[in-house]
Amino acid sequence: MLAGGPEGHWPPRTGASLVLVVAALFVVLLVENSRIPFDDPNTHLELTMIHEVMVLDHGGPALGAVLYGASLKLFVLSALVVRIAVPYLGADPWIAWGALLIGLLALAVSIGIVESVMARLRLVHVPSLLVAACLLSGFGIVLLAR
Repeated sequence: MLAGGPEGHWPPRTGASLVLVVAALFVVLLVENSRIPFDDPNTHLELTMIHEVMVLDHGGPALGAVLYGASLKLFVLSALVVRIAVPYLGADPWIAWGALLIGLLALAVSIGIVESVMARLRLVHVPSLLVAACLLSGFGIVLLAR
């Protein structure tokens, strides 16, 4: 259980670390779901081509399974981000489900906005973005451990 106290509240000192961890997980969500082309410009493009060929080589039920797996991965990572961002969802399960759905909708809108803004991101800046996500999660862990 992610709760810190008997009522399910997070300790107040973990707020800053949670913000950093949520920001890092948001970048991981974008990277893992290939929402934006996160390729290292210093390497060959064969890795990206291999991943895209896996999708393009399938058709019919196999393509449906690949697309379902991608959507399931997006849902699970999104639910993790929402659950960390909104740690206390109440005792009533209907309120908890409503908060989860509203959080998932807000996350989907924010993913769309980030994709629109970062569509012209130069590939040279991608490794810096990934290093920044690693640093954010590291700082979050340091703040939590103090």
